[in-house]
Amino acid sequence: MEVVSGADQKEGMMNRGWGKLKAFPGKLKKLGKDDPRRIIHSLKVGLAITLVSLFYYFEPLYDGFGVSAMWAVMTVVVVFEFSVGATLSKGLNRGLATIVAGTLGFGAHCLAVLPGEKGEPIILGLLVFLLASMMTFIRFFPQMKANYDYGLMVFILTFCLISVSGYRNDEVLDMAYQRVSTILIGGFTAMLVCIFICPIWAGHDLHNLVANNIEQLACFLEGFGLEYFKTSEDEEYNKTLLEGYKSVLHSKQTEESLAIFARWEPFHGRFRFGHPWKQYLKIGSLTRKCAYRIEALHDYLNTENQTPQEIRSKIQEESINVSSESVKALKELATAIKTMTTPSAAILHIKRSKIAAKNLKFMLNTELCKEISDLLEVIPAVTMASLLADVVSCSEKIAESVHELASLAKFKSVKPELAAQRKPSLRNAECVHEDASVDKFKDVKPGVAEMKPSLRKMQSYSSINVQQSHHVITVE
Repeated sequence: MEVVSGADQKEGMMNRGWGKLKAFPGKLKKLGKDDPRRIIHSLKVGLAITLVSLFYYFEPLYDGFGVSAMWAVMTVVVVFEFSVGATLSKGLNRGLATIVAGTLGFGAHCLAVLPGEKGEPIILGLLVFLLASMMTFIRFFPQMKANYDYGLMVFILTFCLISVSGYRNDEVLDMAYQRVSTILIGGFTAMLVCIFICPIWAGHDLHNLVANNIEQLACFLEGFGLEYFKTSEDEEYNKTLLEGYKSVLHSKQTEESLAIFARWEPFHGRFRFGHPWKQYLKIGSLTRKCAYRIEALHDYLNTENQTPQEIRSKIQEESINVSSESVKALKELATAIKTMTTPSAAILHIKRSKIAAKNLKFMLNTELCKEISDLLEVIPAVTMASLLADVVSCSEKIAESVHELASLAKFKSVKPELAAQRKPSLRNAECVHEDASVDKFKDVKPGVAEMKPSLRKMQSYSSINVQQSHHVITVE
């Protein structure tokens, strides 16, 4: 029995291995299809390594640098990153650190030989200890850690290699020259290939990421009203669109790294020197705060947490007004960031959503509290309305930050007639498209009624004197 079970186990492992091997080409295809830039980046790295390998293949180049030519290949492998900003950050850090450390290493060798052979190792050891300790401590500063950590690490490595190895090698100057020059050649090769052959800009990725995150919030709110107030006969909303906000919750690290790399990038496309990349981090932080409110709203889509249908029908109109106007505001902000235009229409939608939220609270605190005898049935509706109001408040803060970005980055102003033409639709299929542009926004489906309060209705809303002290619901 043990032999049979062992054979079966071995056969099972072989089948699993064969299954993974058969699935590997499909995974490669999916990986390239998800982002074709990965294929281009791989080809660029292969080209850069091939170019610096010529120092080994051609005799005249090899005679000039010798075995140190391998440092050029190693530099390309280490420095070449996916985006231009990341490559420039590593390349410039490595190049500057190598030059400074090489110079100091040669100077340390010249200083150490002055006392004679007995004092040389003592002075070299003391200098290595001081500089290595000092640079390691400097790496703990947050700003140095974020921007120059790699350069400080390369500085320690290069200084130690040149100063320590120079103790047994008399030709310290030649060794330092060959090592520094080959590293610079490898770094410049990597940077030139990365910039001039199908460049991938970290700033452009950050720009699109922030806009898409705002659009994901709009997609949830668009489906929340339809899903929360639906009856058993209504068509179900696409569940995947209601889960898109979760990617926003985990985007902080990506946004911060892209912002750091974007600062290293030169002028490109619509992004000039001194572009306010830090403002994108502020917008991203506010977007995540809004996403946390939306995550709490998502719990109320569960059947056990929902308000009875009788109560939901009474607050349906005002709740859909709040979510609908918030959707329009958020989509207008996302479109404004993508097209780099001022979000003029977003202010109107924010004001309408605030009025609708106040009227929803007024209805809950006055009419429903008097009509419903069981207060426990009203609590989920009150909590949902409070979360919607928080979302409106977060949307207003996002709008203020986007307006500040438009001012700092000098976005183009849009004429009123053009702003009216680019109104985002409520069509579900457009929510998940990351590359949505102004021309891709369609009209609303005939079967979906868009909740637009008229001007007369808006005036009646604004004339309501909302009580500042609302009724407090207590459960004894």
